Amino acid sequence: MTDSLLIFAIGLGAGVLSGMFGVGGGVLTTPALRLLVGVPALVAVGTPLPVIIPTAITGAAAYARRGLADVRVGLVVGAWGAVTAVGGAYASDLAGGAAVMIVTAGLIAYMAGDMLVAALRGGERRRVPFPEWHARRGVALAVLGVVTGAYSGFLGLGGGFVLVPMLARVFGFSVKKAIGTSLVAISVLAVPGSVAHWVLGHVDLGLTAGLVLGVVPGALLGAKLTAIAHERLVQFGFAVMLLVAGAALALNEIGWAPW
Repeated sequence: MTDSLLIFAIGLGAGVLSGMFGVGGGVLTTPALRLLVGVPALVAVGTPLPVIIPTAITGAAAYARRGLADVRVGLVVGAWGAVTAVGGAYASDLAGGAAVMIVTAGLIAYMAGDMLVAALRGGERRRVPFPEWHARRGVALAVLGVVTGAYSGFLGLGGGFVLVPMLARVFGFSVKKAIGTSLVAISVLAVPGSVAHWVLGHVDLGLTAGLVLGVVPGALLGAKLTAIAHERLVQFGFAVMLLVAGAALALNEIGWAPW
């Protein structure tokens, strides 16, 4: 009973993060499964990915209803990401769990710094001068999808850590719209990566089911919180969340974690 409640709580927290920040929630689920539940590293990487799918769909629908998601952009990025997500999953199997988590921690730290600097500057973003659906813009979205899909499959994360900052910084989306659009893309690209990790034996279906019970209400709650929050506050919250998660992963993998 205690284990079931713990799994539900982890799922709920991951869902809130997904709804608030446009990420799959794996940044919480992966270290929680590893540190609190004691699952093997690659299972901690692979199990959150199928959980991301209902989380992302729930959050994306909530954002779209509020006009805070560019569904077309999200579907384009997600479709390209689906192409490379499977390759990323197989690459993680070759690299091993410890290596995957070290890479995760480094990428999280980089994205945290980027978003924190943007928030301190007042949220100003440089927009690439692409006319709407100009060929160059389409190519840029395809590249973004390909990179995000590989990252998602390799690290077992939804890809929001790449998508949200890039959609905001490069394409000029507001942070809230970037989050909603990111969730649309994740809803698509997480599917093939999940299947690949399951085939590789990285997915514990029992844990997946327990996590799903928590992530769906969590995603709805997170989306509501972000919809009413101040734009700059969301940026700061996103950056702080990244810093904490990255530090926790790094400390754990080098054996310095106090827990």
